[in-house]
Amino acid sequence: MIELDRILLTELLFFLFKTDFMKIVTIIGARPQFIKAATVSRMIRHDPHVKEILVHTGQHYDTNMSDIFFEELDIPHPDFNLEVGSGSHASQTARMLEGIEEILMQEKPDWTLVFGDTNSTLAGAVVAAKLNIPLAHVEAGLRSFNRRMPEEINRIVTDSISNLLFAPTPTAVTNLGNEGLSKITIFSGDVMFDSVLFYKEKITGNEEKYRVRDLPGKFLLATVHRAENTDDIENLKRLFLAFAGSGHAVVLPVHPRTRKIITGNITIPGNVILIDPVGYLQMLWLILNCEKVLTDSGGLQKEAYFLGKQCITLRTETEWVETLHDNWNTVTGTDPGKISDAIVLTAPTSPQKLLFGDGNAAAIIVGKLKSGL
Repeated sequence: MIELDRILLTELLFFLFKTDFMKIVTIIGARPQFIKAATVSRMIRHDPHVKEILVHTGQHYDTNMSDIFFEELDIPHPDFNLEVGSGSHASQTARMLEGIEEILMQEKPDWTLVFGDTNSTLAGAVVAAKLNIPLAHVEAGLRSFNRRMPEEINRIVTDSISNLLFAPTPTAVTNLGNEGLSKITIFSGDVMFDSVLFYKEKITGNEEKYRVRDLPGKFLLATVHRAENTDDIENLKRLFLAFAGSGHAVVLPVHPRTRKIITGNITIPGNVILIDPVGYLQMLWLILNCEKVLTDSGGLQKEAYFLGKQCITLRTETEWVETLHDNWNTVTGTDPGKISDAIVLTAPTSPQKLLFGDGNAAAIIVGKLKSGL
């Protein structure tokens, strides 16, 4: 017992006084980033030579859209929460810029790490670049080639000012090469593939815990959250018309903002079941147990693909072109006819292509950050 106490004390003193660790500030703010960051943070926090400072911008801020993800994904409580809340792109990003600048000046990290394509991504990238702090972007190189999408602008700007780009697919590597960024590009694979593999085992090992109750035995899973759909009442009406004519029960977890828009503008068809937002593990349960997925989410397209479910993408393009083979993913926009045709497409007979890495993206990312530029 005395020997164990001595070892623990020695390790404690080492951590308190050692100076040879690397400090990484990770900036997240929205549901997809919580999921992506979980796998990388797990890898960082098992490495005694790396210290992570976690910054939550508060872009997604209510319990179902934020707190639940930290709890169920076992993400450490954020070291800083900016609590920026909702607002226009300009006002939200401006508040983030101010808060992140103060934190980075205080912490002086070796790396700033950003994920995906949200306003939190853009704000973290801009501040780090202006302070000359090395910047790494996870999920770099995605392109819809639609600059009307705010996310596309965020991706392009972030990639252009980063010091290290972690590309999730060969297509993303090609896109970055076409923009002259090959020298700082690493094919890491997709951290969301890591995540799905890890948490699928957790769900299948305790399915009753993650089951969403009071649903029909067979259903389509739908999500609608992008501004091009939620802010356009005509697009919303077309989507609900398609849901009504699907011939299936349609389960639709509804973002609080989307629910406000629907109320008073849309008549909910009898076969559409609106539910509150669910956590990541329950969303994976819904994917595993649905007939097909209908979504305008980039992340959900991939999760459906990884879990062997056909996807119907309710947009006019997708960044995840790797999923567009053998009816695994069909892009329909909001056209009810195209959506109906996609719903009745036969199930894929070919397996998914192994283009998202081997499930070790987080290890590749942390290893490269440690080795430096």
